Amino acid sequence: MTSLITPVILAGGSGTRLWPLSRKSYPKQFVRLVDEQTLFQASALRMAGRSGALAFAAPVVLTNSDFRFIVTEQLSEVGIDPGAVIIEPEGRNTAPAILAAALHLLQADPEAVMLVAPSDHVIPDTAAFHAAVAQGLTAVAAGDLVTFGIQPDRPETGYGYLELATPPDGSGAPVKLARFVEKPDAARAAEMLAAGSYLWNAGIFLFRAKDILAAFETYAPDLCAPVKAAVAEATADLGFLRLAPGPWDGAQDISIDYAVMEKAPNLSVVPFAAGWSDLGGWDAVWREGAQDDNGVGLSGAATAIDCTDTLLRSDSANLEVVGIGLDNIIAVAMNDAVLIADMSRAQDVKKAVDALKARKATQATQFPMDHRPWGWFESLVIGDRFQVKRIHVHPGAALSLQSHFHRSEHWIVVEGTARVTIDDEVKLVAENQSVYIPLGAKHRMENPGKVPMVLIEVQTGTYLGEDDIIRYEDVYSRGQGAKG
Repeated sequence: MTSLITPVILAGGSGTRLWPLSRKSYPKQFVRLVDEQTLFQASALRMAGRSGALAFAAPVVLTNSDFRFIVTEQLSEVGIDPGAVIIEPEGRNTAPAILAAALHLLQADPEAVMLVAPSDHVIPDTAAFHAAVAQGLTAVAAGDLVTFGIQPDRPETGYGYLELATPPDGSGAPVKLARFVEKPDAARAAEMLAAGSYLWNAGIFLFRAKDILAAFETYAPDLCAPVKAAVAEATADLGFLRLAPGPWDGAQDISIDYAVMEKAPNLSVVPFAAGWSDLGGWDAVWREGAQDDNGVGLSGAATAIDCTDTLLRSDSANLEVVGIGLDNIIAVAMNDAVLIADMSRAQDVKKAVDALKARKATQATQFPMDHRPWGWFESLVIGDRFQVKRIHVHPGAALSLQSHFHRSEHWIVVEGTARVTIDDEVKLVAENQSVYIPLGAKHRMENPGKVPMVLIEVQTGTYLGEDDIIRYEDVYSRGQGAKG
């Protein structure tokens, strides 16, 4: 008999340990880090279709408002139609998100089985992962809450651990959980590695929706009322499901481990030893990527001379990264920021982001390429009273009908053809043609073609912030504000 499982993908995070590539406005799950697919796309594909006795339903994705169109665009690129994209009014950690997903699924299926996974992990062996999920279903059928533990291959201090009641027997069968263990120091991590009864906590879970709801009602009852109300009062918005912000504000910011898992007695662990990484730092990216005989990993326009155990990466086509005589070094370059660190200090990148935030540096949180539902733009030059942008509009996409209080704009089409509205006039603007948008004029650009449209925008005015925008019409229903 085929077991139907609904993937629940958590995609609202904004990790900083892979800065400058991962930032609050465009975090690592949506970036191509180690493959042609993004981490989010790889996670969705890993839990799609059929595999032996497993069948995966359309995924439920939890994310925030700024990422909602990125989620649907990236799923569409790999041929996946989401079952529901649930918008959290603001991040409240994993416990409220998972509870909301369970309540949503129970509305349609009282026996729904959920496979909950972060969207930013690397699991190279999909077949082995499916086999582990199949193993976990035996415990789920008995009413257990199942988590997945990774067989450690080093005394890692960056992960929490799962202590098993008995050491795994090598069959992959579920083992009862004794307790959760916080991130250890180096000496304790070495002891746990030698003991053989400790696994890394992967943060991946498998259970029936009704069983996790019962656990919440028993061990975290204060979460139930606000989350139930947020789901009951949720509103549909262009195919998205927006949780009600009022009740959601009353939900505690807490992880599923602290809220439920560390208290519930019916926990089983499926051991997994086929390869896994949460890419929790540039050292992890280096380990997961290809290396030469000297342990050097290169990505993009990067060159190494007499280097060892080093990662050199350029994410800008016009910026060459060259390392000479480096050992145990991380060097990551983008067109607006460069990170250089000792490999042993990879976990301290967050301190750098905090320091940049304290200086109010935009590079701390803002990705140089600003993604919108119609495409993206990037700032090329910024002056006191002018800004130059490159704007990429997807085929068939359209920006909102809008106006500005403080700036006028010049548009020069360099690829494709734009349909331009300026007040009551609508005209086509082809490659190598330009148009002027006066201050205060209602205007819109659209791409009527079947190939991307690219233009250069020159803004001039007293204020050039993205919040200087009044929307009159918008096919994406974004409302007012910089992103709506």
